[in-house]
Amino acid sequence: MIICFSGTGNSLMVARELQGVIGGEIIELSGERLRNPAAEVLEVPDRTPQTLPEIAPGLKVPEKEDVVWVFPIYAWSVPPVVANFIRRCRMKGAHQARHFLLCTCGDDIGRADDVWRNLVGRRGWLPRSVFSVEMPNVYVCLKGFDVDPAEVEARKLAAMPARVREFVAKMRTAPAESWVVRGSWPWSKTHIVFPIFRGFLMSPEPFRASDACITCGLCARECPMDNIEMRDGRPAWGKNCAMCLRCYHRCPVQAISYEAATDGKGHYACPGLKND
Repeated sequence: MIICFSGTGNSLMVARELQGVIGGEIIELSGERLRNPAAEVLEVPDRTPQTLPEIAPGLKVPEKEDVVWVFPIYAWSVPPVVANFIRRCRMKGAHQARHFLLCTCGDDIGRADDVWRNLVGRRGWLPRSVFSVEMPNVYVCLKGFDVDPAEVEARKLAAMPARVREFVAKMRTAPAESWVVRGSWPWSKTHIVFPIFRGFLMSPEPFRASDACITCGLCARECPMDNIEMRDGRPAWGKNCAMCLRCYHRCPVQAISYEAATDGKGHYACPGLKND
């Protein structure tokens, strides 16, 4: 089972690549699943007979599929909506499964793997390997943060499939280790910078739609939190925002801004999402 949260499609692209190697179902976290994680019971399926260890001729030990979590790193930590889902979701068979993390990041993850392991461990589940996959930068809401140049974006996307296969090779040995890029000052980024980011830099209030808006409603239809509604033909943001920036990057006329923070910033084509 692959459980995936994706804003601009990078993590979904990785999840699909992973699915092509190990199979299994992709459970996308969006809409009601994110807003009310306890409303639905997910079930980790049994592993196929071909993968079960044999303890006697014809006798297999019942086990559950591995659970692989795939999501982007937010300011060197776990996205709040994903952390809330892990804390509150109901998952039958989760205690009998091994849990892995394949996270996406623009550069480095700090100590986000420790945060994930703590969240999973508190549920009584078994956290195992963690891998990070470098993907194109999408965060543009602070000074100094912008999308990657085209050549850097292309390099990251081209390298992704091999990185996913490397993860699968490590995953099969199942150690509780991390193969990640931590960057400088990893503890401080995760435990000092992230709480500031979460407390002061995740408000949806600065989102605006300029007069260039063509009232297509794509931002409202694709918001993973269903947090955008069209009022008099223009998007209006509610308070329940994942800060994934899908609305900003997917706008076909680039009419959405985050007040002045996104002035002059680039847009990501979101190749991991289906075109509307």
